[in-house]
Amino acid sequence: MSDEHKQDEALVEESLQPVDEEVETDAADLPESDALSQAQEEIAELKEQQLRIQAEMQNVRRRAELDVEKAHKFGLEKFASEMLTVVDNLERALAAAGEDEATKALREGVEMTLSGLLAALEKFQVHPVDPQGEPFDPELHQAMSMVENPEVDANTVIAVMQKGYTISGRLLRPAMVMVSKGAGKVDEQA
Repeated sequence: MSDEHKQDEALVEESLQPVDEEVETDAADLPESDALSQAQEEIAELKEQQLRIQAEMQNVRRRAELDVEKAHKFGLEKFASEMLTVVDNLERALAAAGEDEATKALREGVEMTLSGLLAALEKFQVHPVDPQGEPFDPELHQAMSMVENPEVDANTVIAVMQKGYTISGRLLRPAMVMVSKGAGKVDEQA
């Protein structure tokens, strides 16, 4: 050890010794009932400190469990959003396939592949949002355009351009929709 370290240690020891001596003399100078009450106060403080530490540890444990639960629940979010493009492409292939006998086998194969993929996504809590005919919900839908339509109430989804999806109740992709403005008011006093 260098001389500086030895000097530093000596200073630390010297500074600690008077404090320890003062505490000992203070406890010795106190009457027995005061020393007892002081000890009981110290015990109460230590118990309270221990309870706070235990509560903090419980909170840390709870937060860690919630983080793990969220990681399990939403860990597949990026993967699922990438799989949605595959679902969209399979749906477009079905829409483009004709109803003739020449494409029947191809259409059946695409339908089976699409249903298998949708079933796999369903197992991981990925659910479609297909709001056709429902009221517009800005938390689940993205309005692409508004069209006047006297046959439908205002703010009703009249067409779905692309389905939306949720994962475990959280929005993965909003549904792209066309919304009705409602009928334009016609002035009956002509």
